[in-house]
Amino acid sequence: MTLIKSISGIRGTIGGQPNEGLTPLDIVKFTSAFGSWIKKRNNNEKCKIVIGRDARISGEMVQHLVVGTLQGLGIDVLDLDLSTTPTVEVAVPMEKAHAGIILTASHNPKQWNALKLLNEKGEFISAKDGEEVLEMAENSSFSYAEVDDLGAYKKDDTYLQKHIDAVLNLPLVDVDLIKSANFKVAIDCVNSTGGIFLPALLKALGVNNVLELYCTPNGVFPHNPEPLPENLTEISAQIKAQKADVGFVVDPDVDRLAIVCENGEMFGEEYTLVAIADYVIKNTPGNTVSNLSSTRALRDVTEQNGNTYFASAVGEVNVVEMMKAQNAIIGGEGNGGIIYPEIHYGRDALVGIALFLTHLAKSKMSCSAIRASYPNYFISKNKIELTPQINVDEILGKMEEKYKNENINNIDGVKIDFPTEWVHLRKSNTEPIIRIYAESTSIENADALANKIITDIKEMI
Repeated sequence: MTLIKSISGIRGTIGGQPNEGLTPLDIVKFTSAFGSWIKKRNNNEKCKIVIGRDARISGEMVQHLVVGTLQGLGIDVLDLDLSTTPTVEVAVPMEKAHAGIILTASHNPKQWNALKLLNEKGEFISAKDGEEVLEMAENSSFSYAEVDDLGAYKKDDTYLQKHIDAVLNLPLVDVDLIKSANFKVAIDCVNSTGGIFLPALLKALGVNNVLELYCTPNGVFPHNPEPLPENLTEISAQIKAQKADVGFVVDPDVDRLAIVCENGEMFGEEYTLVAIADYVIKNTPGNTVSNLSSTRALRDVTEQNGNTYFASAVGEVNVVEMMKAQNAIIGGEGNGGIIYPEIHYGRDALVGIALFLTHLAKSKMSCSAIRASYPNYFISKNKIELTPQINVDEILGKMEEKYKNENINNIDGVKIDFPTEWVHLRKSNTEPIIRIYAESTSIENADALANKIITDIKEMI
């Protein structure tokens, strides 16, 4: 059993002993803490919280516990039921709600679930806010409402359409052009809520030929739900057999987007953001942001278009903060996460699909030809297991000193930028490891760079 209490929420495996897994007691405790924190920030006035969930098996159980707890605190609940992370993010400000909770463990397997916590803007709460919520949970700093003050409960199924309408209203989404292209599109929605939202979006975009894989939202994931190449062999084969123009794969809460080309080859999760950012900044010039562990290709494409690229610390909250600070027009993460502020500050696969299909239609190129037009980089992802006596900060400091003549960024661990490649070393927040990501012009070069750095670290240890 696993329970991970982090500043962005709580996640864990269902079952087991309290405080060891995501049990009903843990769900009630952390919902109580978050609801109490929201009330405190709003001077105990009547508050409203929007909730939504992915389709995983434990979702309904978690939903009932969260709803009842919030009502018990005297908080009104607007329940979107089966929804997506970006849909809840869109709904919170539309509803002028005080907060949001998304019940999803994102790409984790079926035994996991989680509470993702949003502020009144529909954005993930900050690290400082998250620490306050964790402290309130630890100290059981909450008190429940009297019978006449219990919160109201309302279900709302209109946000599927409201979210789609918001996507269609984006100036850079050209519905007529997509419709005239007559694309054949394959989708894999891993039997979660993408199976509701993607077919509806594609229909609204005028895509009438859709090959649906795993669109029944029953939470029975047919393969590992993380949209990585090794998990996408079936859609790849179907795209080739059925002669589809492109394939889209989402994770259970629909905030990550992987693209598969017409030849069955992976576009590459790192390149989802690159391609969409290229389209966006060609039409509306502006700055871009991704995290330090994302591909250099975004920087290349941004600078080729005469704009400026900025790198943030890892984590969606950090990307969003940097985007706001640098007035970025688009940003995201190398895991297929597109953040387009024109609609909201959160990763959104629906926005990504609409923008990419417009890009594909305007370019009059195949999906694989678009991918071939971008610089080719390869990332090697590695880690070093740590023992308690190892001082990670000291090791990172020594690495920074050793490579001080290179371009160094130390806002999140240490990133060393060489002329044609880079390596990023950072301490994991959830495991006793140092993550070592290296990127170069071939996978052999990336592996070689990673191994060189691993050797350096082992010598220091």
